[in-house]
Amino acid sequence: MKKEEKAKIDQSTEEKIKAAAYKLFTQKGYAATKTRDIAEEAGINLALLNYYFRSKEKLFELIMADNMKQFMFSVVSITNDDNTTYQEKIALIAETYIDMLIAQPDMPIFVLSEIRNDPSGLIKKMNFDDIILRSLFIRQLKSAVEGNEITPVDPLHIIMNILGMAVFPFIGSPVLKKIGGMSDESFNAMMRERKKLIPLWLHEMLRKKG
Repeated sequence: MKKEEKAKIDQSTEEKIKAAAYKLFTQKGYAATKTRDIAEEAGINLALLNYYFRSKEKLFELIMADNMKQFMFSVVSITNDDNTTYQEKIALIAETYIDMLIAQPDMPIFVLSEIRNDPSGLIKKMNFDDIILRSLFIRQLKSAVEGNEITPVDPLHIIMNILGMAVFPFIGSPVLKKIGGMSDESFNAMMRERKKLIPLWLHEMLRKKG
């Protein structure tokens, strides 16, 4: 077998294993998921899984790192773009997260499990301070407060509001779909509508009164 062919097979097998592990870790949790379960879900034998990934812990850490990078780093270019205002950044962040979560609706549950288990380690590993608190977006918000353009508020509140309005519906989607009698398609349509509504709601929250 040629090296190129073997490399393609190796990559395909690794992706199958990671996809299977992600699905089971999300559905069952880390503790309840066995390596044998992952192998069965991926359609391979246990020995082959162990060949690619030495342990369940290593596999979990790899998948978590991939998901956290995607979850956080997807907005880095937005928050540090010199060519957009903070208002435009709010709209772009909401749009990016909603589009990403429509494609991967289980991601928030997976990410939240790690945030709950190791918040300090997560912040250190992912360099959140630089990504969020030292971003141009935060500096623009602080400047708007200092310039009396918006209601005085800690910019972290704004970050929490954006994430809460964009991410929570996906976390609570099973209940929300039941309450609203919605199919997956109608729920996703509502989420797309939120891409336009979230910036409007935040603009109203930040608008100076009187």
